[in-house]
Amino acid sequence: MEKIETISALEALYGTPGVAALRKVSDHLTPLYRKWIMASRLCMVSTVGPEGTDGSPRGDEGPVVLELDPKRLALPDWRGNQRLDTLRNIVADGRISCMFMVAGSNNVVRVNGTAWITADADLRARFETNGRQPATVIIIDIAEVYSQCARALMRAQTWLGDDLSEGLPTIGEILAEVSDGAEGGTAYDAAWGPRAAKTMW
Repeated sequence: MEKIETISALEALYGTPGVAALRKVSDHLTPLYRKWIMASRLCMVSTVGPEGTDGSPRGDEGPVVLELDPKRLALPDWRGNQRLDTLRNIVADGRISCMFMVAGSNNVVRVNGTAWITADADLRARFETNGRQPATVIIIDIAEVYSQCARALMRAQTWLGDDLSEGLPTIGEILAEVSDGAEGGTAYDAAWGPRAAKTMW
């Protein structure tokens, strides 16, 4: 297969973007972009660092981020697997992209910018849920806000409500496979639900 190695060769295959695709970009939260992002309970966070790239889903029971001002968002770092892949990348290289999704809509709003991490007590307290606070908060300084094309979610029929999980391996089965049986298995799967319920926040 021939490798495409220049930007000009790539652009020759696709042509130029439409006017709307360029004009939709804002360097801050406009009122309607703000309305969209505040309706989002789920975003996909992408970062880059010395060890490579990282993609991480972030979700909440209300807005997934807090607006600090039209140029800045705050994203709580709720309990996860403690690998800290996203946070390590942010400390090393602040570049970040967040894709905000709203259940039922095929549109996605992206925020590109730079990020840094704080353990500020007052800010952490603003996210308190069920008596718990995030260990840290990711601050996102906005460089660009824009809507993504809806075709990907339309093609995937993301919000039709179909359950396509039947027959998928469980995480316990995957862990057992990659660890040659040292981790995971049915005991892991049985314990996961109760453990997650206790450590959601």
